[in-house]
Amino acid sequence: MFQPSILISLLSLFICLNLLFLVSLKLKDNSIIDIFWGSGFVIVSAITLFIPGEITVKKLIISLAVTAWGLRLSIYLFIRKKGKGEDYRYKAWRNTWQRFRLRSYFQVFILQGLIMFLVSSPVMLVNNSRSEHMGILEFAGIFVFLFGITYETIADQQLRRFCSKEENAGKLMVSGLWQFCRHPNYFGESLIWWGIWLFAVPEIDGLFTIVSPILMTFLLRYVSGVPMLEKKQAEKSEWEAYKNKVPAFIPNFFR
Repeated sequence: MFQPSILISLLSLFICLNLLFLVSLKLKDNSIIDIFWGSGFVIVSAITLFIPGEITVKKLIISLAVTAWGLRLSIYLFIRKKGKGEDYRYKAWRNTWQRFRLRSYFQVFILQGLIMFLVSSPVMLVNNSRSEHMGILEFAGIFVFLFGITYETIADQQLRRFCSKEENAGKLMVSGLWQFCRHPNYFGESLIWWGIWLFAVPEIDGLFTIVSPILMTFLLRYVSGVPMLEKKQAEKSEWEAYKNKVPAFIPNFFR
């Protein structure tokens, strides 16, 4: 049976996403969901931390970790999107989907809410547990999380600086962390959720929350991350040579 905080989290996500959908109709911009993506996890972690009433060091660490990641991502995407229109992916769907409003409501907003809920399962499990013990798996999880968020942040900042220079317009980012894999920011984000999962493994049924990092990694590598971006990158002249030399997702530091 779901704990009250988990049910409240699900309801809160549903309300937020419905409000966001109404805003998207007004702005004619579905890509605002990307800005909310990280914040949705922050909402879930806050609700499941405070409602059960007993805050331990372990619960606080995992909640602060998710909050740091989620707020950083939302702020970064807000700054990157500011002054720009709807993202090209959503714009393409707007021009091709039949019954666009209905389909975007379920496929863009409600579906992403369900994904947020599933990916948040390690956080919800830890925050609704009574465990205070911090063992080797928790510390391993902290290390993996910190490596992942650092890797993702560095990759995002390198890309931001590269794109901010006029002479790089239309060029492909192949320096910095991009010399080791084609999508270092996505790789870093997947590591974040593997770290959070390790933090939850010692809990009862914690092993089963592996659906969280597997789902996130699968989406980044095979659905909404790598494939969609590479379809656009393929238009650039340097793409084929770069693609043949650099792995897509897992960095090759010894290349």
